[in-house]
Amino acid sequence: MAHPAEPLPQDGMLPGVGRVLSCRTEAPDVVTHRIAWDGWEGCAPGQFNMLGLPGLGEVPISVSGGTRTPGEVLHTIRAVGPVSRGLAALKPGAALTMRGPYGRGWPVEAADGAQVTIVAGGLGLAPLRPVIRHFAETARARRVRLVIGARSPADLGFLQDYDDWRGAGIDLALTVDHAPPGWPGRVGVVTDLISAGPGRTVAYVCGPEIMMRVSAMRLQALGVDAGDIFLSLERNMKCGAGLCGHCQLGPVLLCRDGPVLDWARARPLMMVEDL
Repeated sequence: MAHPAEPLPQDGMLPGVGRVLSCRTEAPDVVTHRIAWDGWEGCAPGQFNMLGLPGLGEVPISVSGGTRTPGEVLHTIRAVGPVSRGLAALKPGAALTMRGPYGRGWPVEAADGAQVTIVAGGLGLAPLRPVIRHFAETARARRVRLVIGARSPADLGFLQDYDDWRGAGIDLALTVDHAPPGWPGRVGVVTDLISAGPGRTVAYVCGPEIMMRVSAMRLQALGVDAGDIFLSLERNMKCGAGLCGHCQLGPVLLCRDGPVLDWARARPLMMVEDL
């Protein structure tokens, strides 16, 4: 992908055609598609693709993982609007348009020599899965704490991954906002489970914006440097390449300069009401 200061290649905005290979329901309105896309060579954790359906439009969807097969990618989609509902409803064999990857992802190298805290709220777990996979390979050499929050037990996605993450040495904590009788786990807000041990901690946070803001403030209060707290922000992305300006957040174009920003840069922007 071209550097933001350089012109995009001539075909940088042209979509390719992907085909759904399989679908897995994560929650009542959330599905993960395994998609074959000729020419797909992977991406950095936290980057996104523009997925579309002719006649409906495109939406930015974070890459939620890869597979062992070249040319395949995982995208997790919540059905919330016309395009995302259409994408979520696709069945194996269906085609869709795809272009990317775009954006600046999670700087996993920033955690070299540090403890790691990962905080996921709701569907924010999807773009964090590649980060978790990265640190699962080195978890035994450092402290990695993963905190996941959801509205209810039914909204906890990627359940098939939890045992693998624990087996890799990751300290996994779960909480839900509300639960039916008989739920054996914790009920409460995800920020109550955030902790930071002695020494330097690097944090990766994704979820609803208010949750990320409160989580970042909590981490900073625990002594984590603002430059070591990374958040993935979302705005109305249309082009994905910093050309249209729809995703502007103050001086930042999130599709180009983000979606991942450190808290030192994001805080003055996220504290402005309605920005």
